[in-house]
Amino acid sequence: MINLPKVTDLEVGGKKVLLRLDLDIDPDPDELRIKTSEETLNYLKEKGAAIIILAHRGRPEGKIDESLSLKSFQPIFTKWEAKVEENLRFDSGEETNDPEFTRRLAEKGDVYINEAFGNSHRQHASIVGLPKLLPHAAGFRFVEEVNNLSKVFDNPKRPVLFIVGGSKKDKLDYIENLKFIADKILVGGRLPDYLQDTRYSILDTKIIVANLLPDKEDMTINSIEKFEEEIGKAGTIVLAGPMGKYEDKGHRQGTERIFKAVANSNAFKITGGGDSLSVISIYNLKNKFDWVSVGGGAMLEFLAKRTLPGIEALLC
Repeated sequence: MINLPKVTDLEVGGKKVLLRLDLDIDPDPDELRIKTSEETLNYLKEKGAAIIILAHRGRPEGKIDESLSLKSFQPIFTKWEAKVEENLRFDSGEETNDPEFTRRLAEKGDVYINEAFGNSHRQHASIVGLPKLLPHAAGFRFVEEVNNLSKVFDNPKRPVLFIVGGSKKDKLDYIENLKFIADKILVGGRLPDYLQDTRYSILDTKIIVANLLPDKEDMTINSIEKFEEEIGKAGTIVLAGPMGKYEDKGHRQGTERIFKAVANSNAFKITGGGDSLSVISIYNLKNKFDWVSVGGGAMLEFLAKRTLPGIEALLC
């Protein structure tokens, strides 16, 4: 069990608190990544802290892009009397973890709290730099993420099944390490198409790769049935990403059947990532999962490596 420093361990009363959130989303107060930060926000306000929110949005590549401004988020956080700083990525120093940029950020506050689990796989200034300069802790949700995801590798109910989909090729990089946790790994979405790249060699008896339809936007019925069979046997399931182009109603069959099969299974089940959250919202499945992570890539990296750069920074 990772023993993270907690926000309750810090003296925050009357202090300026730099609170790192994940706002790489639309400014919707009901969005999960905002809702899950409320416990930490409530605690800080009750303690009389001055809350300064740090976040990024999109990929402005170190340049000011008003379409990616965080100004539209300010009304959402007014009830906590919090101030939302501008998009961190408007300065290239955020992504390069530049010491001078980090120092300027640190000067804005007295204490640092990370409540951006979904960004904590990145070696960025606001994730790994600030904890070196300020008293620091994990937010309430961050601690819950680590504790719940750790159940996948700390004495899990077996068989352990990973279902990895979506369209981001870098998900394949995690599979080699996931093989040490998983009893079976199912690969769907657009990922089977990327396996033609010889850099990826994931052939293993533990791995089942879906066959795709000719347009590559969904999986075949035969593959759906194979995946459903494995889901029925599993004791623990991690579902990371859709099985096709679910945004198109004509290509939802694989995603709908696999997500519903997982949701209705008796396994301990986890899902996470932006597209997965969209799918469970479409089919109203959120309450059927034991844990819904706010991280996609961060969730997989944590499960593959059992830590993240943002976690290591908080433990220093």
